[in-house]
Amino acid sequence: MPKGSSVEVRRDGSDPRAAEGRYPALSRAAEHRRPPRPRQTDVTVTDERLVRRAVKAAALGNAMEWFDFGVYSYLAVTIGDVFFPSGDGAVRLMSSLATFAVAFLVRPLGGLFFGPLGDRVGRKRVLALTMVLMAAGTFAIGLIPSYAAIGFWAPVLLIVFRMLQGFSTGGEYGGASTFIAEYAPDKRRGYYGSFLEFGTLAGYVGAAGLVTVMSTWLGGDGMREWGWRVPFLVAGPLGLVGLYLRMRLEDTPAFRKLAEGSGGRTASREPAGLREIFRTQWRRLLLCVVLAGAYGITDYMLLSYLPTYLTDRLGYDDAHGIVVLIVTMLLLMCVVTGVGRLNDRVGRKPLLMAGMGGFVVLSVPAFLLIGQGGVAAVLGGTLLLGLPLVCLLGTMSAALPALFPTRVRYGSLSIGYNVSTSLFGGTTPLITTGLIHATGSDLAPAWYAAGAALVGVAAVACMRETAGQPLEGSPPSVATREEAAELTGAGAAGV
Repeated sequence: MPKGSSVEVRRDGSDPRAAEGRYPALSRAAEHRRPPRPRQTDVTVTDERLVRRAVKAAALGNAMEWFDFGVYSYLAVTIGDVFFPSGDGAVRLMSSLATFAVAFLVRPLGGLFFGPLGDRVGRKRVLALTMVLMAAGTFAIGLIPSYAAIGFWAPVLLIVFRMLQGFSTGGEYGGASTFIAEYAPDKRRGYYGSFLEFGTLAGYVGAAGLVTVMSTWLGGDGMREWGWRVPFLVAGPLGLVGLYLRMRLEDTPAFRKLAEGSGGRTASREPAGLREIFRTQWRRLLLCVVLAGAYGITDYMLLSYLPTYLTDRLGYDDAHGIVVLIVTMLLLMCVVTGVGRLNDRVGRKPLLMAGMGGFVVLSVPAFLLIGQGGVAAVLGGTLLLGLPLVCLLGTMSAALPALFPTRVRYGSLSIGYNVSTSLFGGTTPLITTGLIHATGSDLAPAWYAAGAALVGVAAVACMRETAGQPLEGSPPSVATREEAAELTGAGAAGV
């Protein structure tokens, strides 16, 4: 041995020089066992300014979607009076809620159309198209003459434009959540995704606030005469703003890399057809349907149906019932992005399990509290439901897109989410109203929500954890070049 040299000898007497190349066969075997580091060219370094612009554009569209649907929910009683005259108030309400559900029945058709289209021509173009159609459908509802003016054709036109709304929103959530997920760095996907549901709450709050102001100013007669139209007409200008924001963006980095892998021929690239989606993704589609179904029922129970419940069952006027919900939603807006940060740290599954489990345990106590009728009791019960809901709101937008690979993400998510929302979410107000009238129990909504959440618990147990991981079918996405160098080992190599 040369003077001054040293050799480390392990306690078991083995020679560590085997790992240093003295024994190449052993060295190659050890190398084979180690997962290869990604190359620098395989890592996406995000531009925070672009990410924020993408989040803003996607969240505004989501806010507009739920502004539209929130307006209809909060004006359900008034719309029943305007379009479905009948001597029985319950029949009018049921007819109005059935028309609310109609939009959800065509959402899967929108998902089947817009989802695969977004996987073929790009997320940005399809999201711009859905924005235009959504705004047009909502604006048109505000122009429909009443039943007293044109008779039978009034509810027919209402149903037609509600179907246009539903068809366009069939491509909205799947596209918006995919857009944010593919723009965001892997370790902050939960945080940025939570802004999509911040937009949901903002849309609901905007709808509820405008309806409350109009109802207080005009009263019941004024709202039935013309005031109900104003919230729908507001959708026109909002749609133009959202379209402008979306058209300024490039498509997502993940989609652009996918297109580059096909020689850049985005429009001509062979898309994953519906047959392939259903053949290769059916297990994930089923999981998505169950997760989104439990989420949709609990979400619509609180944010869409509760004002109707307070008016129809507890005798609250429209304004007071909505004010309680506005306070709740404003509080949820204050914490939803914090939940997004939290699920980036501790994982999606713990937060989703807390949300689903919370509804199982708290739904009945919350509705018992709401049934006491006082403002404090109603607010307390509503906040009790808001606690588990915000765990779902702040997490689901990051969890659902990660179920599917990039090549079929928009299409698969749009199909799974909209089938679920059609079957479960959008029918929640109608089903719960029917359950109350069938059973005579004011706790029927609570048991329905608890049962749905129990199924959701099982679905969460079956999903894999995706927090901090690259999206399947896309390269790792990081926030800084330093993080990219650390991930690829370039820093250690002096690059």
